[in-house]
Amino acid sequence: MIDLFLRKGADHRLRGGHLWVYSNEVDSQRSHLSGYSAGDLVAVRNANGKLLGSAYMEPSALICARMYAPGEQRAMDTPFFTSRLEAALAMRQAAFEKSFYRLVYGDSDTLPGMIIDRFGDYLVMQLNNSGLERYCEPLLAALIATLQPRGILLRADSRSRREQGLSTDSAVVYGEVPQHVALEENGVQFLAPVFDGQKTGWFYDHRMSRARLANWVKDKSVLDVYSYIGGWGVQAAAFGATQVCCLDSSAQALEGVDANARLNQVESRVVTRRGSAPETMAAMVAQGSRFEVVILDPPAFIQRKKDLKKGIAAYRRINDLGLQLLQPGGLLVSASCSMHLSRADLMTAMQQAAVRADCGIRVVEQGAQGPDHPIHPAIPETEYLKAVFARKV
Repeated sequence: MIDLFLRKGADHRLRGGHLWVYSNEVDSQRSHLSGYSAGDLVAVRNANGKLLGSAYMEPSALICARMYAPGEQRAMDTPFFTSRLEAALAMRQAAFEKSFYRLVYGDSDTLPGMIIDRFGDYLVMQLNNSGLERYCEPLLAALIATLQPRGILLRADSRSRREQGLSTDSAVVYGEVPQHVALEENGVQFLAPVFDGQKTGWFYDHRMSRARLANWVKDKSVLDVYSYIGGWGVQAAAFGATQVCCLDSSAQALEGVDANARLNQVESRVVTRRGSAPETMAAMVAQGSRFEVVILDPPAFIQRKKDLKKGIAAYRRINDLGLQLLQPGGLLVSASCSMHLSRADLMTAMQQAAVRADCGIRVVEQGAQGPDHPIHPAIPETEYLKAVFARKV
């Protein structure tokens, strides 16, 4: 294993448990980055030569090395992947009765750059950099031995891969995988379009917050904005909502809403509306539409820290419209998956929206990512999800 030496004093963050090595932390005299290729395994050492752990290289990236074995020198082989997968699986099995969850959540499972979602007998995997691709064969061997899946789909169309100029061709790398796979969340059935849906086809992260809907939506009218295939809206109907309107700009997503509503025999209480969320919500305000529960779960408005101000304005706008569509005493569920947006900033945006909507709000519950998206205390980037339940007063 090749050595990667850091500059003097550059090991502080890694000794604190972080897993990323930045290019400006490398001692360029002893370890010139041009001498490494993507996927090379290195023994990361501080300026005095002390071993900090094993990492794989991405020499052309700002994060030039990602630690996968802190404190030890270890190959990235099938036994390694098997041990990591067994630990990840044990954590999920302790939290969930059924096999529908995020099995691997990157750095938090000490498998940096990797995402694996489990849909019963099927796995959907994302390898978000070129370095990991070199180890696909031992990873697959470990997955097959540990989980005995019927099929594994490699989704290669993530934003991070596109930005790196990597191949975005997805493929079934083991067995067979149907176009739509079944899953169950909070007792509600869904079919996820794993080949061409968003991300891996489903978002397990809001599972716990969606479960909390059951206390708020019975016998209520609900608007689910940015509905995708109905994760929130169809569950609201299954939990007893009298009327649910799912709004999304994607015709394909809304076809998924209809299919999932039929699957749960709630199609008579679920309608869809296609269009841009802000524009359609504004039109609904003008039409005098009102709901007792409004759910806002947009895509990440803030992809980079420099977009923070613009992104907060976008969150403020949709919360303003959501409150205008909400009956007095109704519940606003405002969510964000933007890592750069703090929970405090989201609440501030909601309060500013309430002022604009000429009403007040009171936060009654808060939600976060579920236990299959564990947070690494030394890596703030692993905590990204927020959900705020607020009453309109």
